[in-house]
Amino acid sequence: MRNLEKINRLVIKVGTSTLTYENGSLNLKRIEALTRVISDLKNSGKQIVLVSSGAIGVGAQKLGLNHRPKTVMEKQAAAAIGQTQLMEIYDEFFRRYNHLIGQVLLTHLVLTDRKMHNNAVNTFQTLLEYGAIPIVNENDTVVTDEILFGDNDTLSAHIANMVHADLLIMLTDIDGLYEENPNDNPQAKLLSEISVITDSIKKMAGGSSSNRGTGGMQTKLEAACIAQKSHTKTVIMSGDDPTKIYGLLEGEHIGTYFDC
Repeated sequence: MRNLEKINRLVIKVGTSTLTYENGSLNLKRIEALTRVISDLKNSGKQIVLVSSGAIGVGAQKLGLNHRPKTVMEKQAAAAIGQTQLMEIYDEFFRRYNHLIGQVLLTHLVLTDRKMHNNAVNTFQTLLEYGAIPIVNENDTVVTDEILFGDNDTLSAHIANMVHADLLIMLTDIDGLYEENPNDNPQAKLLSEISVITDSIKKMAGGSSSNRGTGGMQTKLEAACIAQKSHTKTVIMSGDDPTKIYGLLEGEHIGTYFDC
């Protein structure tokens, strides 16, 4: 059963398809709404880590590309250009609500190297103690493996473990996990709650529904499995209207809830 009213520490992951329009440009209206909701939740006493994709997509748009970069080198260059603009936008919006942000760029080496892992944990803890909002992305500009992992889904779950989050919210371009692809079958049923991620559940997950993101439902299911290791609950929900996060935390059955 859902019981999210007493959630205190959240990791919110937002994907490229939620942050941008079909042409790759930033959806400033949605970003503004998301930062306002996060700021309001912080005002209520909650601690939040934001895991944000979008750097490669934004960089590609700045470079004038009409497609997502295909080679690793192109993606790294686009990330280097896009990351700065993305953080500038976040800083501008969060400053309107008097909240500090801190940029954290991680590689998957942090997950396997004990010293680096502990340093990252300490950094997150200190930022949260200072009242700042850590904004995390994979360090796409200096490594290649991360670009292949899938739009920060896996990383967000590991971060949820690192900070001992109560809840991981994954904002995407679909309402949650359906029994069938809703694009193929408009009558497909949305699964509201999942207690065990079985092989049949995994088969329901398809690829990315957007050409702007690299993640898909499969990587989100993997993230839910990872998050459960620290007893972190997971919700996959649409990011079209960030204000629905309020309803989610008030007990409304929004998205797919993983109580694994």
